[in-house]
Amino acid sequence: MSQQHSQHNKQHLIDAEQLDHKLAQVRHLVLDVDGVLTDGRLFFDNNGNELKTFNTLDGHGIKMLQKSGVQVAIITGRRSSVVERRAHDLGVHKLIQGREDKFTALQELFGDEGYRLEDIAYVGDDYPDLLVMTRVGCPISVPNAAAAVRERAIWVTDTRGGEGAVREVCDRIMKAQGTFDAALAPYLHSAD
Repeated sequence: MSQQHSQHNKQHLIDAEQLDHKLAQVRHLVLDVDGVLTDGRLFFDNNGNELKTFNTLDGHGIKMLQKSGVQVAIITGRRSSVVERRAHDLGVHKLIQGREDKFTALQELFGDEGYRLEDIAYVGDDYPDLLVMTRVGCPISVPNAAAAVRERAIWVTDTRGGEGAVREVCDRIMKAQGTFDAALAPYLHSAD
């Protein structure tokens, strides 16, 4: 039984060459928040204020990816002013919060632009992400995701959500699209 489950677990994973081919087509990266941009834990103070911890590696990766021409969006089931602030700080203008119907939210985010589902990468970790993940061209999971989510991903990152997984995705997209070296160059050369 466990061997059968293990085989089912890997049925959607694709090899590195196929993954890079799919990532080369990505025009939009859509992210969940809790469990992807954070480690999934929720903290509340005595006044009921919600606190979240974000990884700076993810943030810088998002900025670099956007500069390379890939649009980043966030869809989350919870509503939080902290997420709104983080999105603003990263220059992410497409944000929908408080929505469990993430596929409908995705259609609302991109509906006026004319988009192709094949050109979207989505990183998720829990059941509300499945409807989107089963429809986009590049469904990605983090290793700390629910098993049903990992089973439907074509790639499971090495890094856990909240610990730099989004940075891993951003870097891999840029490498697949041939934009990584140009994005990294300003950090390797002095201004003089």
